[in-house]
Amino acid sequence: MKIFVTSILVQDQDKALEFYSEKLGFVKKEDVPAGEFRWITLVSPDDQDGTELFLEPNDHPAAKEYQKKIFADGIPATMFGVADINQEYKRLVENGVKFTMEPTKMGEVTIAIFDDTCGNLIQIMQK
Repeated sequence: MKIFVTSILVQDQDKALEFYSEKLGFVKKEDVPAGEFRWITLVSPDDQDGTELFLEPNDHPAAKEYQKKIFADGIPATMFGVADINQEYKRLVENGVKFTMEPTKMGEVTIAIFDDTCGNLIQIMQK
């Protein structure tokens, strides 16, 4: 068994697609109608056959409440790995991404946290 798709709740699929592709650099893999929403997945440009990130609409009241509460408590919705966190931090800041935590060493890892503008805090990590 392996992880094929993972999801992140988003308030607006179009806004999320723009942010995750244009600001972060992920590549759109799927974008097909799924009822009133769309099945939109993205992948890493370095691993286009790897795990897909589904931009899942937070349409359900429980999803909205969950997303709102973890954001308010400063809890990242997910984590992405990077090879050089300082270089990635600089690139993202230059792309207009707003960080709530600059790169910070925590034991064996260095982490940073940013706002995805779609209702989530996202953590990046370098091991």
